[in-house]
Amino acid sequence: MRDVTAQTGSTAPTAPWTIAPEPLGSAVEQALWRAYYTEVSDRWYLKESGRRTDPDELERGIAAETGEGLRPPDGVLLVARFEGEPAGMVGVRRLDPTTCELKRVFLLPAARGQGGSALLMAAAEEAARARGARRLVLDTRLDLIEARMLYVRWGFAEIPPYNSGPYQEIWYGKELAAPGA
Repeated sequence: MRDVTAQTGSTAPTAPWTIAPEPLGSAVEQALWRAYYTEVSDRWYLKESGRRTDPDELERGIAAETGEGLRPPDGVLLVARFEGEPAGMVGVRRLDPTTCELKRVFLLPAARGQGGSALLMAAAEEAARARGARRLVLDTRLDLIEARMLYVRWGFAEIPPYNSGPYQEIWYGKELAAPGA
């Protein structure tokens, strides 16, 4: 397990964060996936039709995305724990020999603003490099403003589309520095 401790602007450490791979299908992965999917789906429906996601549709959507591309050796799902409790996740999957894609970048609302997103992004970059990637890409929606701000803070820039689907509205990419650079 990779143990990381978030630091504030001062010299005092914040509560410890740990980040480690999590098997797909585990209770932790399933709970975080449900929380993530519910949040982004509800945001979409509230914006488009002023209502939350229909419960049956929500269940179909959660079940439809298995995360298969996040299985080793070409992928990994990393789970962040704050004070020992599951608090967020990020997936990395190899698209080609030099490119990995970020998926499921998420922190539970109660864990936001406590340094976890930076630790997840750093761990994702490390996981991508371990898979031979020199570049990270991702797709997202325009209304996920907080996520888009995070990606730009982490050095991602808008790129041309590399995939398509009903919810892909903007694409980002980032060249990765060589390990130790």
